[in-house]
Amino acid sequence: MGDRPEPADGNRLMGYTIAPLSEHIGAEVRGIDLTEPVDEVVQARLNGAFVDHSVLVFRDQHLTPQQLLTAVRLFGEPFPQHNSRFALPECPLVHYISNQDFYPDGRRYIPGEGYHTDHSNAARPPKATILHAVSLPDRGGDTQYVDMRLAYDELPQETKRRLDGLKAIHVYQNRHSARKLMELSSENRSRVPDAVVHPIVRIHPESGRKAIYINPIRTEGIIGMPEEEALTLLADLLEHATQPQYQFRHQWRPGDLVMWDNRSLLHKANGDYDMNQLRYLYRIMLQGEVPV
Repeated sequence: MGDRPEPADGNRLMGYTIAPLSEHIGAEVRGIDLTEPVDEVVQARLNGAFVDHSVLVFRDQHLTPQQLLTAVRLFGEPFPQHNSRFALPECPLVHYISNQDFYPDGRRYIPGEGYHTDHSNAARPPKATILHAVSLPDRGGDTQYVDMRLAYDELPQETKRRLDGLKAIHVYQNRHSARKLMELSSENRSRVPDAVVHPIVRIHPESGRKAIYINPIRTEGIIGMPEEEALTLLADLLEHATQPQYQFRHQWRPGDLVMWDNRSLLHKANGDYDMNQLRYLYRIMLQGEVPV
C-alpha cells in the first residue's frame, strides 16, 4: 500500500509478519512480543507499516500499564490526555476506557460513541491512539474506522476545490453534537485551549496523502462561512466518508493492542453489548504535529 513496498520476506526472516486485514485499512503484526526490545530495523518497519495501513493490531500482548508505556515509545512520545479523571494513578500517561462510568445525572458514559478523531481541539493533536484490551464483554463492542484519505480521494473535483483553503474551528465540546463528553475539571480546563483552527483537508507529514480532517464532536464551525452552511457541509462530508467502502471494523480479543492514525481516520466504539459485562481497556495517545 502507498509508495513503500511491503517488506514481507524480510519480516518473515526476522521472525515476524505484517499481514494486511483489508484493502485500505489495517494490518496484523504477528510474531512480536511488545515486552521485549526490538532493533532499529524492526522499529523502522513497524513505523512504516503504521503509515501505510493506519491501523496496526498486535494480538496476545497482556501488558502492564508501564510495559504499555514503554512499548508505544517505539512509535513516538506520549501525548498528555485532556481529562485526568481517567488517568491510572500508578502511570498517569496511561488512561482507562470503561463502560462503568456515569454522568453526574446517572446516565452511563460510553467512551468513543460516534465517529470522531481524538483530541482535535489541541494545537498539536495526537498522531496516534493506542488501546490495549484488558477485559471485554462476551460479544460486541467492536471499534470501527473510516479512511479519510480514500474518502478525500473520491470526492468530486468541485468539492475538493471548495474545501481547498477552508479551516475549521475545533473546541473541547461543540454545541451541535448529540454525544456529550465528560466535563473537565477546572485544572484540566486550564490546560486545554478554548479553540484551535485546523485545515479541513490536512496533509499527512510522512505519506504526503491528503485526508478530510473533521470531528463531529469537536468541530464548531468553519472560518468565514455562515453556521448553517458550515454545518451542512460538515454533515455532507461525514455522510460521504462513513460509507461502507471506506470502513474497517476491529473485533476485540483480550490482550489485543490496537493503534491507529488520527491523521488519516475517524473511529467510533460500538455500544452493542451487555452493559453488565465489563469493557475495560488502557489508552495512550502519541504526540502529533500541527496539521497543515
